[in-house]
Formats: sequence, C-alpha cells, structure tokens
Amino acid sequence: MKLFLSSYRFGGHSDTFVELTGPPSDLAVIANASDAWPAAARESSLRSEFGPLRALGYRPAEVDLREYVGRPAAVERALDGFGAVWVRGGNTFVLRAQLARSGADEILRDRIRSDSIVYGGYSAGACVAAPSLVGVEDADDPREVRPTTGVEPVWSGLDLVDFSIIPHLNSVLDENDSGRTTLQRLRRDGIACRGLTDEQAIVVDDSGTRLLGG
Repeated sequence: MKLFLSSYRFGGHSDTFVELTGPPSDLAVIANASDAWPAAARESSLRSEFGPLRALGYRPAEVDLREYVGRPAAVERALDGFGAVWVRGGNTFVLRAQLARSGADEILRDRIRSDSIVYGGYSAGACVAAPSLVGVEDADDPREVRPTTGVEPVWSGLDLVDFSIIPHLNSVLDENDSGRTTLQRLRRDGIACRGLTDEQAIVVDDSGTRLLGG
C-alpha cells in the first residue's frame, strides 16, 4: 500500500510523491470535495491542480465521480488506465458521499491495498483516508452533503490508515485554530489522530508510516 497524505498539496515533498508513483504518467484527479462550490469556482480549483502536476511530468485527467453514480463497473473501467490518483481538498463529507454513491470507495480501497494504485490526497483527500470522519465536522459542514448529493453524510472513512488526520495546523486556512481544538478533543476521547501543518505529509509504504517535514 502506498499513500501520500498531506495538508496542502505536496507540502514541499513532491519528490516523495514521485518516488511513490514511479516515473510520472497518467494521473487520475478526483475533485469531488469541491462539488458544493459554484461551478466556476470548482472548475478553477480543478485547473489549479493541473499546473503543479504537469510540472512534475504527470498527465492529469479528472475522474468526476458525479458521472458514475450507481455505476461502480463504469468507474472501475475509468480508473483502469491510472496507476495513481490525486484527491484534492474541499468538503470531506461531500467527497465521502460521492465516493460512496459511485462505488469508488470500495474500488479504490481494494486497489490501494493490492498495490495496483498509489493514493495521494490533501486536506479532504487526506482526511477521508481515516477510519472515521468524527472531528472533521469542526472544519467541514456535513449539512452541505444532502443539497449537493441527495444523500445523508457518511461518517466512516476509507480506513486506509488507523488514525484520523487533522490538516492545516497553524495555517491561514484555519483562521480560528479549530484544528488544534479538534486534536485535543479527539485525544481526550481516545481517538488516534495526527495533525498536519501545510508543510507536512504522511507517507505510507512498504517501510511503514512516516511523517515528512516534522
């Protein structure tokens, strides 16, 4: 299993992401965490991902999970040509709902665990890798899920790691310092969790789990 989980994009560790994926090639980009945004803002955020990825040599292409609702076989075929996936930030609950509606959650989980695809994700894309999304509601509003997707929020994560991830510590993206409060609450409740600054990333590979930028 190969995971690259960060707070904001590569967190200054793009070289490690390239090491995980091997020589840059076709890369699936999942931007559904931003589905609750206005269409123009969503499109702009998606395009902003492509520049840094292309600069590293990747050929990014969006796999829009909205096109595969109730069609897991179709989303499985859509992912067939990719050895790596990049999941951008936004609302973690919206992302999780779209993963579930399309069946991409089970497909990605199976492929990641069988080492047939490398998973990279930041902010919401990192948070969703946890066993549970409890605590994420301090930063992301689960009430955006129903009007955006028509379903109720899913509170389970992809269970790729055995801890929750709290991004944007000490970041301008966390104006109210809610991340640190969330960390304290989860730890008090006995929930394993790790916080990330925007300069850090968690990497999981055959050698284990390690923190970059610590």
